[in-house]
Amino acid sequence: MQIAIIGAGNMGGAIIRGLLKHGTDNNLLVADIAQLPLDELKQLSPTISVSLSAKEIVPKADIVIVAVKPWLVEAVLEDIAPMLRRDQLLISIAAGVDFECLAKLTDNPEVQLFRVIPNTAIEHGESMTLVASFNASKEGENTVLGLFNQLGKAVLIDENLMTAATSVASCGVAYALRYLRAAVAGAVELGFRADVATQIVAQTMKGAVSLVEGGAHPEVEIDKVCTPGGWTVKGLNEMEAHGFTNSVIKGLKANS
Repeated sequence: MQIAIIGAGNMGGAIIRGLLKHGTDNNLLVADIAQLPLDELKQLSPTISVSLSAKEIVPKADIVIVAVKPWLVEAVLEDIAPMLRRDQLLISIAAGVDFECLAKLTDNPEVQLFRVIPNTAIEHGESMTLVASFNASKEGENTVLGLFNQLGKAVLIDENLMTAATSVASCGVAYALRYLRAAVAGAVELGFRADVATQIVAQTMKGAVSLVEGGAHPEVEIDKVCTPGGWTVKGLNEMEAHGFTNSVIKGLKANS
């Protein structure tokens, strides 16, 4: 499949670099209004097709990913709308631009539309990507899910959950890293060097994730570590006394 990506900025570039790790060099078509990011991509892989014009790459693509800032979506779609086909899948990663707006801008009832919320870990093939579809076939949905499952994990959701998806999965990377940073600061107070503490906390987080990925319930795993009168339960109770769980929930709901 030929994949056209319009926009080679932070998220567009991360998607491209993630796809390159899966050997899709010959299938990537990239357009950006600036030459510099295109030159940088060509240095990564000379076989990527690049252009300063979205119109040049869209007709060649099976999947078109619009990876620009929300306020640029209108201009991009008005530019490429006349050349979109029913057999193409159009994906927008612009937060807040809903299907009603996308359908109006494409002005083509046959276009299969998708909204996708990835996160920055997509570059390393570890994104949690949320996908919503409009006017799409089951085959189209499976194609998009398959694409983003190469780059982590992808789940199909209703559009009304896309804002929540942004908080939980996209902003969630920053929230998780803020915990890591806080745990590192605590470890430094306990005597570890910052670089060593970062390795310890990061690996501990990976280990915790592996437990729930295996199907375990978080509270069950927590109970296994909390021996009566032990350090773990005392630490957890101290965190809760300072609003740990409530702070996380309020942070997730801050933009709802």
